[in-house]
Amino acid sequence: MSPLRIATFNVLHGRPLAADGSPLPFPAQPAEPLHEAIAALDADVLALQEVDRYQQRSGLADQTAVAAKAMGAADWRFAAALHGTPAPVAGWLPDPEPRGLTVYGPEDEERATDRPSYGTALLTRLPVRHWRARRFAPAPFGLPLRVAGRRGLTPVPDEPRAALAAVLEGERGPFTVVATHLSFVPGWNMAQLTGIRRWIADLPRPYLVLGDFNLVGPVPRTVLGGATALDRAPASRQRLRELRAARRAGGAPLPRRRLGREPGTRLPGWHDLARTPTYPSHRPAVQFDHVLAVGLPHTAVGTVTAPRVAVSDHRPLLVEVEL
Repeated sequence: MSPLRIATFNVLHGRPLAADGSPLPFPAQPAEPLHEAIAALDADVLALQEVDRYQQRSGLADQTAVAAKAMGAADWRFAAALHGTPAPVAGWLPDPEPRGLTVYGPEDEERATDRPSYGTALLTRLPVRHWRARRFAPAPFGLPLRVAGRRGLTPVPDEPRAALAAVLEGERGPFTVVATHLSFVPGWNMAQLTGIRRWIADLPRPYLVLGDFNLVGPVPRTVLGGATALDRAPASRQRLRELRAARRAGGAPLPRRRLGREPGTRLPGWHDLARTPTYPSHRPAVQFDHVLAVGLPHTAVGTVTAPRVAVSDHRPLLVEVEL
């Protein structure tokens, strides 16, 4: 069985960067650098963040459709976290017409008159059983951040975020993949990640959660593991009540077992499929981009790479997995 190539990539709206990380102007064909970068990944499943749809700054391209052609995707979705245009300094000028979560697919590719938007995408070469999407509200405050092309720190407000989930058909059966881009506000991003864990609880395992989490080190897998423990807590409390009732009644003791766990089951923890720095792309020092999994053995993971490409201040993260 050939391993699947699973990738996540914050594309920075397909912006070309120089070798020192400084922004370059878009070429005459603005979508060409992004197309080449995605084609080089040759991914079977691809999560994209900071994706433009019909924005002036990126040549009015539908960047998810560009990526789909580059990788030969059989199906894809783009979740617009917001509709509007970039502000002159930082943040966004939102569309005056209120819109909630809007999800676009291959059938929407030619709707070039639609309003400009920005968000998260999930693309796959595999058959899809089920799609779902959700939107996260922005944090009520922003932070000073380093912005490509500007000196020092720039005050940046938080923005709405989006997540996409797909149940895919693998050679060994269905599994669930999530693509997301979390807030850069500490604590707010952890709550969003916890929400994702509960949001997909009814979908088939294994789970793979991909994206730019704006979290480093063991924090993402610790957050997801904590969410799993909380999900089991009601069962644990019920078990304690049963034990106390049995003692008070003086009856036969209930069989011993670990709280919150059915006999004979194994509850594998969340783990990173890749541990390598991805940001900044010209000199990676930290890992904001992650591929996390549960229900998947470590032995299923093969080659891990974070190749340098011509676009974005993040490097793509690519993992080969047997699924």
